[in-house]
Amino acid sequence: MKIDFENSNRLYYSLREVASHFKVNESLLRFWEGEFDIIRPRKTEGGTRQYTKADIENIAIVYHLVREKGLTLEGARQTLRQKKDEEARKIQVLQKLEQIKKELMDMEREFDDSID
Repeated sequence: MKIDFENSNRLYYSLREVASHFKVNESLLRFWEGEFDIIRPRKTEGGTRQYTKADIENIAIVYHLVREKGLTLEGARQTLRQKKDEEARKIQVLQKLEQIKKELMDMEREFDDSID
């Protein structure tokens, strides 16, 4: 389940929702918290993690570096130290392109339906 940030006014998301968004195990997100200082979700008194949009954007950067680019954890940490802003911009562009692709596919489907 992808989180729809465009149409959501929620402040916090659960660990389960964020893990589902990235299609990873919850334990991986907890592991990354210990490995990357940019991932710092808020924790309730009971220890429940609450992720903000900014937290999820930081996870997206780590996900991109580790899972999509195949960097080691140390390589990802070095990249974050040196080029975090550049990587964040790349992620935003990729997300925008995915959104445009979805909109175009929806338009194509509507067009095909109108012809039938």
